[in-house]
Amino acid sequence: MPDLILLNGAPASGKSTLARLLADDQDLTLVLDIDTVRGLLTRWEAAPTPAGHAARRLALSMCRTHLSAGNDVVVPQFLQREAFILELASVAAEAGARFIEICLTHSPEIASSMFASRASSDEPNHRAAKLLQGDPEAVPVSDLYNTMIGMLAARPQTIFVESVPDDVGRSLENLRTAMDNRFGLESRS
Repeated sequence: MPDLILLNGAPASGKSTLARLLADDQDLTLVLDIDTVRGLLTRWEAAPTPAGHAARRLALSMCRTHLSAGNDVVVPQFLQREAFILELASVAAEAGARFIEICLTHSPEIASSMFASRASSDEPNHRAAKLLQGDPEAVPVSDLYNTMIGMLAARPQTIFVESVPDDVGRSLENLRTAMDNRFGLESRS
């Protein structure tokens, strides 16, 4: 049975890095970064909200296709609202896949600090996040983190995993241990 793994977490919490490392455990696993898909849309910066919605629709289609072929998908995505989580769960169910919902945690202060520490990154998705966060009406990262945690508090199936700043190895170990404890996924380690 294929897995659709959602790695939720605040910006700069290590979602993309951990998704790639986790995906390395299984051949043909798709790491589906929705910010990367959005970046493939021309002039997305002029209309970031419609571009984000288009990227999510494309991502759902990609998930459906890849899961139906029997392959795993890992989606590293910061989500504060439940709608896209429910859509991912629905796609997994349609494809006969297991849906695994994970949230990387630390604290609101660490979330803000980690986001600020990557401000000079040349990574396209990091620049895009900085651009969006630079809007005068942008909500502070610590508030975004608190909103995410509040939403997930009503989702008992969410696996909360401590993301350790500047320690990818320990964060990955925490992730694998939590998944193994819940699902017996020792084949991923």
